[in-house]
Amino acid sequence: MLKHNLCGVLLGLLASTSAFADKKPNVVILYSDDAGYADFGFQPNCVEDMKKLTPHIDSIAKEGARFSNAYMSGCVCSPSRAGLMTGRYQQRFGYDNNLPPGSKGGLDVNETFGVKHLKGLGYKTGLVGKWHLGYEPQFHPNKRGFDWFYGLLQGSRGYFPYDKPSAHRVIQENGEVTKEIGYVTDRFGDAACQFIKEHKDEPFYLFVSFTSPHGPLQPKPEDLKRLEHITEKKRKNYAGLVLSLDDNVGKILKEIDQAGIKDNTIVIYTNDNGGQTALGADNTPLKGKKGTIWEGGTRVPFAVRWPNKIKPGSVVDQPVISLDILPSVVEAAGDQIPADWKLDGRSFLPLATGKEASLPTRTLHWRKDGSKGPISIREGKWKLIHNRGEAGAKPELYDLSKDISESTDVSSANPEIMAQLTEKMKAWESQMTEPLWGPNSVGKENKPEKKKRKK
Repeated sequence: MLKHNLCGVLLGLLASTSAFADKKPNVVILYSDDAGYADFGFQPNCVEDMKKLTPHIDSIAKEGARFSNAYMSGCVCSPSRAGLMTGRYQQRFGYDNNLPPGSKGGLDVNETFGVKHLKGLGYKTGLVGKWHLGYEPQFHPNKRGFDWFYGLLQGSRGYFPYDKPSAHRVIQENGEVTKEIGYVTDRFGDAACQFIKEHKDEPFYLFVSFTSPHGPLQPKPEDLKRLEHITEKKRKNYAGLVLSLDDNVGKILKEIDQAGIKDNTIVIYTNDNGGQTALGADNTPLKGKKGTIWEGGTRVPFAVRWPNKIKPGSVVDQPVISLDILPSVVEAAGDQIPADWKLDGRSFLPLATGKEASLPTRTLHWRKDGSKGPISIREGKWKLIHNRGEAGAKPELYDLSKDISESTDVSSANPEIMAQLTEKMKAWESQMTEPLWGPNSVGKENKPEKKKRKK
C-alpha cells in the first residue's frame, strides 16, 4: 500500500514538473523614450553623473545579459515601434518617418503585429503607455492585437495633469478617457503592475512604452532633490525623468517577484532610438543623436533577464536589432513565425542563453526620409553610411570594432568592402517603398499647401 502511494506521489511530482517545464514564459518589455546610450549604470560607458541613478534597470543586465551591439530599426520614435511590433523593416510599408500629430494614416492594417500571433498561443496581451502608430479607429491598439491598452495615442505629452487634454494626448483605457490625475510615469508603472497582478496565473505579454525621458523636461520636485550633484539645469531635469523611469521599473520588477513568476518571466529593457542630446541625454562615446543614422541615433542600451535560462552578468557582442524581439519571444513561447510572414528579424535566444556563441553574419539596414534621405548598412564590423540630402555628403566607411565613435572614414583604403556593401544596400532599398508621410513622402500628409494666387 505504501509503495503504491509513493508511486502515486512520484507520478504527481513528475506531472507537475512536466507542466511547469511546458509552461509558456511571460514577457515584459520595458521601453524608454529618447534616453542616452551612456545614461544607465549597466553600460560600460555610463557617464559619472548617472552611474548610481538606475539600480533597477541595471539589475536586469546584472541578473541576465547585456547586449553591446543592439540597435533599433529606426532613429525616431514611431518608425522604431513599427519595426519592433511587426518584426519587419518599417520602410517596407512606407514608415520611414515619424507619424505627424492628427494624421489620418498609420501602420498598414495589412501588416501583422506579433501580439496577434501570441494571442493565438494563449497569451493575454497588454500595452501600457505611448502608442504612436495611428490615431484612426482601425489603427487602435485594441484592433492590432492588444487585449488591454492604457496609454496615449500620440508621441508625447506633459507629465503632469492637463486641464483639457487633446483626444490623442489624453490617457485612455481601451478607448475610454481616464481622469487627469497623478504623474504620468507613475501612472504607467501602476498600470503595468495592475496588468501583471490580474494575469499572473496565465501567460501574458506586456509592452510598457514609457514616455520618459522624452520631453517636455518635467521631473517631479522630489526627484530633483535627489540630484544635487547635477548643476546644469537641463541635464538635471532630464536626469529627474530617468530617476522616475527607474523607480517605476523597480515597481514592476517587484510586482513580478511578489506574484511568484520571476523565474518564468522574460524581462527586456531597451530604448526606442538614440538619446536626444538637445534635451540633456548623453550618447558617449557614440557620434550623433536621435534623428540621425549615426550610431548615436540607432544604437541603444539593451538588457534581457530570464532566470535559469540566461546566465547572470553575461554579455552578447554580436549585433542584434529590434526586429529580432518578435521572433525571439515567439521562440521562447515554443513556436515559430510562419515563413510567409517574411520577417526581417531572427531570434537572439541562442545567443542570450549561450546555446550558440555566434550566429551567421547578416546585414542590418537603416534609412530615413525615403530614397533621397540618409541610408546606412552594417555587416560584421563594417558600417557604410551615406547622409544623402546633406550638402557635400558622400558614402563613408567605418570599422566599428576599432572606431565605435565613427571618427575615421576608411572608405579609400577599402574599395572592395565599399563596393560590396554598396551593392547590398542598393538591393535592400530596391525592396522598400517611399514614405507615406514626412520628408520626401509620396503622400499628401505633412506637406505645405500651395499658396493661392491673389486675384
